[in-house]
Amino acid sequence: MRAVLALTLAGCAAPLAAQSVAVSDGPENVSLTVYRASGRGEAPINTNWPQGYALITETRTVTIPAGESLIRFEGVAEGMFPESAIVTGLPKGVKEKNRDARLLSPSGLVDAYLKREVTITRTDKATGKARESQAIITAGPGGGVILQTGEGYEAFHCTGLPERMQYGGVPQNLSAKPTLSVITQSDAPVTTQLTLTYMASGFDWQANYVAQATKLNDGAIGKGKVDIFAWLTLANGGNQSFVNANTMAIAGEPNRERRGAQPRPTGGGLNLTCWPAQRTHQVPFNLGYLPNIPPPPPPPAPMAYGMADAENIVVTASKMRRGEAMASPVAVMIAEQEDLGDLKLYRVPEPVTVNAKGQKQVAMIVKPGAAFDRIYTANVDNRYDDEGQSQPMTILFRSENRKEKGLGLPMPSGQVMLFEDSDYGPLLAGQSTLSDRAVGDEIEMAIGQSSDVRFAVTRLSESDKKQRFKVDITNARNEPVNIEIVIPYELRGKPKNITKVDGVPTWKTTVAANGEATLTYELKLEN
Repeated sequence: MRAVLALTLAGCAAPLAAQSVAVSDGPENVSLTVYRASGRGEAPINTNWPQGYALITETRTVTIPAGESLIRFEGVAEGMFPESAIVTGLPKGVKEKNRDARLLSPSGLVDAYLKREVTITRTDKATGKARESQAIITAGPGGGVILQTGEGYEAFHCTGLPERMQYGGVPQNLSAKPTLSVITQSDAPVTTQLTLTYMASGFDWQANYVAQATKLNDGAIGKGKVDIFAWLTLANGGNQSFVNANTMAIAGEPNRERRGAQPRPTGGGLNLTCWPAQRTHQVPFNLGYLPNIPPPPPPPAPMAYGMADAENIVVTASKMRRGEAMASPVAVMIAEQEDLGDLKLYRVPEPVTVNAKGQKQVAMIVKPGAAFDRIYTANVDNRYDDEGQSQPMTILFRSENRKEKGLGLPMPSGQVMLFEDSDYGPLLAGQSTLSDRAVGDEIEMAIGQSSDVRFAVTRLSESDKKQRFKVDITNARNEPVNIEIVIPYELRGKPKNITKVDGVPTWKTTVAANGEATLTYELKLEN
């Protein structure tokens, strides 16, 4: 005797016949550990289907009858790697396991009923009388459904009459949710706690930084403070939610072997297309077979300021006063960082719900008042086409990831939005990306180009052994600025104010307010 136990929890073999069915309650504990997509770098998350993965663990208490039983874990993640699934707590272990990936849906029913009989009900528009007839599905569901009736072959929903299709029952090999089923054996009835652990694709995470820069009033050139706030953004691309899950994220790239493409659960709606029977000039605008679509309803009447009803919420606000600073985000809950070998683990301290097709954000870094330098940079490489033309310089915020600078913690890669104070309050100064930064690393955020601080490269002379160039810097700002010009060539001699940064000659200097600066240098040519 074999019993079936359905565990509502994400599934390709037909379920085996069962004499009795036992249904358990929902999972008692769920753990979700998300790993970043390998090789994504600073690029954003793929919201259609995140390219990372997750380790999922859930526990359930279930009563297993004596004999052979089929236990169904319904609602597992649709990107589940079935070969990774481990079930513990069974009296005699797992005899067999299957991932049931065919989902109960309109297209899934058509696919399951191919070459089988269904009932078609059509309603006459004039009389309103319904007429039933039997048909066999001969093709579908991709692109359309072809039926064989007593009158021949026809396409479903292409007769112009309201019609519907009825099935004799739900096929046993269709599941309402992706399902993992296991077969087990027990000598006697037993109540036990089962733990299911598996890996699944369709997850990812990244850091999203919000930085607010303020200037120092001590006269230091280019010195400032930046309030650093980072969100831990978790993405779930599947159709399954994880309620009250103990959630973690892993920073780093643990080695993972590539695996073959895995089919995602099938199912979905029917996409039916028809070709009108009339000639082209006889076809009305809606092609004759589409229902008349009513116009959209008018917009709702405006509500009184500050009022709300049961279905509408109106948020009122006052205009920010000139010069008022933007309040930094307040972190109610911060993910806790832990070491995991050479990796970093970020643990959300409280259970959270990661919704299907959704994202969850939890604060992960709060570092107000970090010291940063504002620098204007440029690279003179490949400037011959723009010789003598004024070019904008790149605005760069630079610091070191050390405690003395107000940081000193691992900073995962992610997107950065930087705001700067103005007479009208904080304004978005630019966006940047940040690569993974360990403690002690240099941090650089390029937020855009400056129209006030510019440079121009001019070739002065050229011979067989050398080329002579000039770089002119102009500063239209009402304050001095620090500039860096990278010259990725081998220079002749030792020009003043040029040092090597990571082995590359770099000109560093300060340009006075509304001032100019010039550098002349020579390149060594190969014979």
